[in-house]
Amino acid sequence: MNTILRKSILGIAGLTVAGGLAAGPLNHDTSTPTTRDAAAVTTTQAAKLDSAALIPHGVQGTQSRIDLGDEQTANVKAIIAATKKAGMDERAAVVSIATALQESKLENLGHLGDRNDHDSQG
Repeated sequence: MNTILRKSILGIAGLTVAGGLAAGPLNHDTSTPTTRDAAAVTTTQAAKLDSAALIPHGVQGTQSRIDLGDEQTANVKAIIAATKKAGMDERAAVVSIATALQESKLENLGHLGDRNDHDSQG
């Protein structure tokens, strides 16, 4: 490749980079994020325990029941505390508990050799 063509390509590439650097801040959103008070969220959620939030379509089937051990109950309480700390609603806690129940029966599984990839640990 001759030097004139090489210098032209490098010049165009340099202008493209400079244009991108100059135009980048023009498209940046500088709005400040809104924050919520965690105490207000907890109080509001505790005051508004509503079955309509947990059953959004208004149809509830027959209930099944399982007996939980001490470790499983402690894990459910930890999941509820984590969803409250994250500012999520009751439905998020229900989905989280149902997922943990399906995946690991709400138990922290230790090392099971090659059969375990530690998804339920912690």
